[in-house]
Amino acid sequence: MYAILLRDMFGKSAERVCSRILVKAWQAGAIIACGLMLAPYGNRSEIVAQSARATTSPPVALLLTRTTTRHETRRFGYGGMLTIVGPPTGSIEIEGWQRNEVDIIADIEWRANTEQDLTRLAAIENFVLDEDANHLRILTSGTHDKAFMKRFAKGFPKKLIGLPWKISYRIKVPISTDLEINTGNGPLKLSGVEGAIRVSALESDATVALTGGLVSITVLRGSIKLDIPARSWRGQSAEVRLGTGELTIGLPTGFSADIDADVLRLGTIQNDYPDLEPRERGSITARSMRARAGVGGATLRFTLGDGTLRIKQISVERS
Repeated sequence: MYAILLRDMFGKSAERVCSRILVKAWQAGAIIACGLMLAPYGNRSEIVAQSARATTSPPVALLLTRTTTRHETRRFGYGGMLTIVGPPTGSIEIEGWQRNEVDIIADIEWRANTEQDLTRLAAIENFVLDEDANHLRILTSGTHDKAFMKRFAKGFPKKLIGLPWKISYRIKVPISTDLEINTGNGPLKLSGVEGAIRVSALESDATVALTGGLVSITVLRGSIKLDIPARSWRGQSAEVRLGTGELTIGLPTGFSADIDADVLRLGTIQNDYPDLEPRERGSITARSMRARAGVGGATLRFTLGDGTLRIKQISVERS
């Protein structure tokens, strides 16, 4: 099962990052590094003490921390596509809104031994925007990308590779937007978007509130909390897969859909939603469910490798 999850998560997304995008990433990083050197008010450096846990442990070097915030806005029509290649560590928060533009706020943090090292890292570890007709890409570059480093950062000091850094994205998009998100470790929050949505993450605590679309969410480890604050799913289907952890589904009173749920290895399904009925005799067990809520409708599929899969009732605020 884990092999399937990994294949789904790292399918063709990396192949689409072509040379011209990487060139933009290098150029943008260099410009940003110069800006960081000339704009002390936009950044702050502080010494973070790395104390040893025991007196017998070897001394740990002190690291400087530099942070900056980037704000980007792009015109974006309804029905467009946004692709995010996220960082190895950080968070992504996406919210749908009524404007026909994408608003991006990114908080970036680097850590190194010297200011010179921080400036070197800032030129590499950042992000670039790549635009086609009705398709916007947010591409994270950094020392974790071996292909990028080999092509555009030859001679980069090896001592700087592997130092901790992160990006936290806060993004607003038009409600009708297709999304493709590929990221590493860190929280994920997604709400208020209806479109074709594909999310892949290595390790995340994901909080999702959606009412429709064609949705596929895959997380290898962590937790997924999906709330559907509507009486039915306005779209074709949804498929949510978690390798290990806790998967929680929240449905409102009077909800209508067909529910398929499975725990593949160790764990159980905990059904706390009172309006689920088996679609066939014996189709609801401790580890498998083929059920119908209300009058049925779109099929929602939930798959968990190991852990607890819980279906519960939620309240929906009326506007």
